[in-house]
Amino acid sequence: YRDLHTFELQAPTRLIEWARGSRVCVAGYGQSDGNEILQLIPPPTLLTKETQGLCPERDFKVECGGFSERPVYSLKYVPDTSLLVTSGPPDSSLQVWQVSAEDSDVIKSVSPIATENGTGQSWAKIATISARAPWVLHGSRLDRVQITEVESRKNVYTAASRGSEELSGLAFLDCNTLLLCCATGRLCLADVRQPQSLVEAVSVPSAPCSERWCMGTRHGAQGLEPSSQPVARLSSRGLLTLTDLRKTSEFLALAKARVPSPGSGAEFLCISWAPALESCLAISGFDGTVHVYDTQSWDSSGKEVEPIFVHKGHAFGGAGGSGDPPLVTVHTWHLQKPRTLLSAASDGSLHVWDWVQPCGKC
Repeated sequence: YRDLHTFELQAPTRLIEWARGSRVCVAGYGQSDGNEILQLIPPPTLLTKETQGLCPERDFKVECGGFSERPVYSLKYVPDTSLLVTSGPPDSSLQVWQVSAEDSDVIKSVSPIATENGTGQSWAKIATISARAPWVLHGSRLDRVQITEVESRKNVYTAASRGSEELSGLAFLDCNTLLLCCATGRLCLADVRQPQSLVEAVSVPSAPCSERWCMGTRHGAQGLEPSSQPVARLSSRGLLTLTDLRKTSEFLALAKARVPSPGSGAEFLCISWAPALESCLAISGFDGTVHVYDTQSWDSSGKEVEPIFVHKGHAFGGAGGSGDPPLVTVHTWHLQKPRTLLSAASDGSLHVWDWVQPCGKC
């Protein structure tokens, strides 16, 4: 490691979200009342663009917080606002939160966003954008996807789909284009300007019905179209696919990660592109580790690939609350520091780490 910071949370978290001023938001997912939502100030070394030497202050600090009466399974900061949007069981409704001003340390709940036929539906996956107005894209199934203006609660888009497949993720590619990923691995493109148009991208390799998939989108470099950025998909068996949305009839790359079978439901599967590196992505959700890969040499053979770095810190952190070994529940990349990642685990541990650059890699 080049650097490693650790912070112990009071409860397991499955969320890490960057907010204003390089703040970090986390939330608990326990089934009982009183799940914390916290906004943390990172260690000073993470607030500078260049790596510094030894720093006397190495801990996160709690800046403000609040409590949710329901488990928080998804959390997104609404860009250019002081609002957070969360979702979680028992239905597909959304909760909106106001991050308080500097003279208060409370994150307050404001009126929720109710969804049509939300009762009985699984929790909603969410994405946010502020290109025209603060929007939240949300839905639990393919035929329940919509965009709501956060502040006015106005519905501005509803996707037209005959399918009712469960969603594992969704994303804004730009202010008009949406990408939806089903738990079966099916990808669909949608256009806000054409609600009746839903285009299916290349399907995933044939697999058992119990296999689940998640996706990771890459934010394009300046001047590049979002559709030119490859979409990565990860399955609960460790299959990895890269897809160019401009040519959806074939895979850009197909590979296999050496990972153990995940626990029940593969609910913590996570794959993400590095925002400040050309071809690196990370995966987690199988055990107490995070694997980082360089995709430059990948082809369509489906062969097993080796990671360039494995973060094992959570695996050695002790057993979780259930007595089982800790499981990494989520990870995310630092927005400016190329090889810096944040990861959280089921034992409440939050790690920030930066690995030494291998020769010729990333």
